[in-house]
Amino acid sequence: MQAAALCVIGALLAVVVKRGSPETALLVTLAAAVAVLLFLSSALEELTAFLKELAENSGVSLALFGPLYKTVAIALVVKVGAGLCRDAGESALASVVETAGAVCALLVSLPLLRAVLELLMELMG
Repeated sequence: MQAAALCVIGALLAVVVKRGSPETALLVTLAAAVAVLLFLSSALEELTAFLKELAENSGVSLALFGPLYKTVAIALVVKVGAGLCRDAGESALASVVETAGAVCALLVSLPLLRAVLELLMELMG
């Protein structure tokens, strides 16, 4: 609730400031986004601790959970980054951010893809 309120206030401030200085409006938006992320840090720590406990107790190799977490983090960063680019009127850059995010997500998921390939090779051989 507080995060949503902070975002709404940041958006309203950005709209008011945008008339006089679009650059400052973008900085206000960015500042609101950073403030919300800092506000969520304790919740993220709790979530991370639970996911670590889940990984340890699941019986699945811990090495397979790392790429999953990294992919989720990449998706979140890309979503925010592309949104900020679009707010700045740079939809082409937003598309590049999204493409780069897809490439990075595939790159960090290579260990998972290799594990699947090895499993398939074992089943076939």
